Amino acid sequence: MNRRLFLGTAAAATAGVAIPARVAAQASGASTRDVAILDIARREVARAGDALWRRDLTAIADFGVHSALPRFHFANLENGTVRSFLVTHGTGSDPDHDGWLKSFSNVEGSLATSRGAYVTWEWYVGRYGTSIRLGGLDADNSNALQRYIVMHAADYARPEHVARWGKLGRSNGCFAMGPEDFREALWHLSGGRLLFADRLGIA
Repeated sequence: MNRRLFLGTAAAATAGVAIPARVAAQASGASTRDVAILDIARREVARAGDALWRRDLTAIADFGVHSALPRFHFANLENGTVRSFLVTHGTGSDPDHDGWLKSFSNVEGSLATSRGAYVTWEWYVGRYGTSIRLGGLDADNSNALQRYIVMHAADYARPEHVARWGKLGRSNGCFAMGPEDFREALWHLSGGRLLFADRLGIA
């Protein structure tokens, strides 16, 4: 895909959908938080354009929220619903290990989380079992493939880890979920859909 074209299409692509989408979500009884998440999902899907194969479901990772809270949102753009899960951030983004992401990085060896839009590619079997390969679509995450930034399951991303330690464990920059939740990502998020990560702070 032409990255310059991708980065430049947001304003034009979203101008016609933001207001109707918000009105529709409010009419269906969605919360203010869900409306904000769905608006971001629609904006980023429009910005990604032809880089995506499927536009029905999008993931929004909100790293402005503490790791003990569900901050990985499955935004269903067909029925206007949002479901939320736990997700980790990278060791390099939280050197004090207090559960808050401090910084993003796209540098190899940083062990940090990268912000930006990703396309979910195919399943593969790696160190953490079946995982989802990701492709970075922005300048801030363009090294995702060579950094092995993927989605995978991990025990340190379970709710039980939060119950014991008050926070999740940290990844090497990957989007790690508890094994039970990750099964849903395998079935519903892979195959050319969008994952967007940033420090959003949506409460």
